[in-house]
Amino acid sequence: MNETASITALPDPAFPDEEFGPDAEFGHDAEFGGGGGGGPPVREPPADVAVEMALLGALLVNNSSYDRVADILDPHCFADLAHQRIYEAIQRLIEAGRQATATTLRRQFENEESLKDLGGARYLAELAAGAANVVDAADYARMINDLYLRRQLIDIGTDTVNDAYGADPDLDADALIESSEQRLFDLAVSGIGDSGFQSFASTLASAIEMAESAFKREGQLTGTPTGFKRLNELLGGLQPSDLIILAGRPAMGKTALATNIAFNAAKSVVLDEGETEKKHVVAFYSLEMSSEQLALRILAEQSGVPSDRVRRGQIDQHDFDKVFEAAEDLSRLSLFIDDTPAITVSALRTRARRLLRTEKRLDLIVVDYLQLMQPPRSARSDNRVQEISEITRGLKAIAKEMNVPVIALSQLSRAVEQREDKRPQLADLRESGSIEQDADVVMFVYRDEYYLDRKEPAENTEEHAQWQAEMDRVHGLAEVIIAKQRHGPTDKVMLAFEGARTRFSDREEHASDYAGYE
Repeated sequence: MNETASITALPDPAFPDEEFGPDAEFGHDAEFGGGGGGGPPVREPPADVAVEMALLGALLVNNSSYDRVADILDPHCFADLAHQRIYEAIQRLIEAGRQATATTLRRQFENEESLKDLGGARYLAELAAGAANVVDAADYARMINDLYLRRQLIDIGTDTVNDAYGADPDLDADALIESSEQRLFDLAVSGIGDSGFQSFASTLASAIEMAESAFKREGQLTGTPTGFKRLNELLGGLQPSDLIILAGRPAMGKTALATNIAFNAAKSVVLDEGETEKKHVVAFYSLEMSSEQLALRILAEQSGVPSDRVRRGQIDQHDFDKVFEAAEDLSRLSLFIDDTPAITVSALRTRARRLLRTEKRLDLIVVDYLQLMQPPRSARSDNRVQEISEITRGLKAIAKEMNVPVIALSQLSRAVEQREDKRPQLADLRESGSIEQDADVVMFVYRDEYYLDRKEPAENTEEHAQWQAEMDRVHGLAEVIIAKQRHGPTDKVMLAFEGARTRFSDREEHASDYAGYE
């Protein structure tokens, strides 16, 4: 066997440190075997060619063994290039419903370059002769996969060393850390999504456990509480793995509502396995506002002192005491703010997982807002709709991978302003693409007071009196319209809104609130 996958090998750390000097180059063309030229020997990356041969032989002898290994192995898991090609051919034939044997594969491998030194197509017969027991096929596959992961770790470590020495001057240290963490994360979760079938009995048991947990919990919620009674009733709380889109036109209060939900979630408690009360952990990615501005909003909401007065210093001692007391209470919350502008989905995922590791739990992610995020480099184009679609798919993947609800704020198109009834609809989602498709829940924030205030007629007229009566009716009133809910009803929730405190709260509902609403 002399045809092998090109895999980087790291020098043995037992040798002098100068081998790792700034002029050292760790490429992907390193030869296996001794170092040569009097230098230190190079360690061979972990691989077991004999195991690969035995497994391929088992597949050629009995194609049914493929079912045991299909979810464990891909062609690139094999260290030997020839074995990659053979496994790929076996995979292609079996999945096409044809027989994969040494005979059926012979023709396509007669002139295969990677098999020439091994004896060409005759090598297939040799593999079949040395076949492993079919019962052992899955164990062999897991061994091959484990060795593949180890080789990938060597590659990641090598690239990290090269980049840290400055191979790419445009890559700063923070970006290098995020890139390395992302590659490690991708390697860690590779194959996790392909968990295969689960029996309905086991799935049903998990559903019953969730229902029992909700029954025992105050308010019968299965998800993270929003802090709003009616919204909790309709959603059952914010459900793990859900992508929730919260959209609205400017000045409707979508950031205020998201901030309120994040704060309410962070201050609520949940029982852990030891029946100990734990506060929820919330990650808030603020791409538009600084962390200080966001904190000031929450401080104003809790202290009752308007944020503009706090910002300008127009407060007395009494107000200052209220702000200080509120700040002491807020400092105990597990609410974390990241105000990095134009963050990518990859960086967001990396930082969320880092928070999960340090805090041992993560209950909610909030992104303010969707259109300010950067798409992956591979997806960047002149087509903004396609870029946004990539971002929403990435956020949905994070929600599912980390089993946490993700609230992503979104803008609405100007089409709303052209209608008489300015209540938003799903079609109004700006650069919608797959936003509606990927979202499990779509909610809109709407305040009639905002639009009515701009239609004030001349004073001392009958129209002004009618306008004033209507203003009194909608003053401080906000609607949260649930336009889509994958696992529940669509409806609307009426909330009270205090602009000075940027605060939403529950209000006593009346039948007239829902008149004419479908």
